[in-house]
Amino acid sequence: MSQTKPNYLKHHFLIAMPHMADPRFVNSLIYLCDHNEDGAMGLVINQPCDLHLADILEQLQPAVDLPGKVASFPVYNGGPVQTERGFVLHRGPEQWEASMDLGQLQLTTSRDILLDMAHGIGPSEVLLALGYAGWDAGQLDQELAENVWLSCPADPHILFELPSEERLLAAARSLGIDLRLLTSQAGHA
Repeated sequence: MSQTKPNYLKHHFLIAMPHMADPRFVNSLIYLCDHNEDGAMGLVINQPCDLHLADILEQLQPAVDLPGKVASFPVYNGGPVQTERGFVLHRGPEQWEASMDLGQLQLTTSRDILLDMAHGIGPSEVLLALGYAGWDAGQLDQELAENVWLSCPADPHILFELPSEERLLAAARSLGIDLRLLTSQAGHA
């Protein structure tokens, strides 16, 4: 008997189904940074918080003078784990002090990228988040089996170019699904 290889979803979107029971993830679109036998880690990419890059930099280096566009750069609620920790999801060949290569993208957690962004020399395609979403070994696989999430390959256009309020529906449309037509009631046939 042959064993099937697990289907890991690194560099995929997770689309919260309308019947999502966890209030922290209702109407969420998550970019999966990693998914393997040990668990999964991702960032919610469609829920901006009330902070901007200027607010973060004020804490790190108060004397930095920011151009208006950079100062108003949005910060997202990346997830309920380590909400005080910043994550920068970006494209580009540059490596900062603490960057992890995700293949098509990079994830940086060091403050040097924020300072470079403040000085206009950081990456141009960026999503800045506080906190992350995490799953223990097998937990996300179980939630997928229970139809809590839909998944599809991540699309940089959706991630970096669409307004945050359009991302969830656009990701679902990439699967041919209109989430507005699905009910929030879960049932069994």
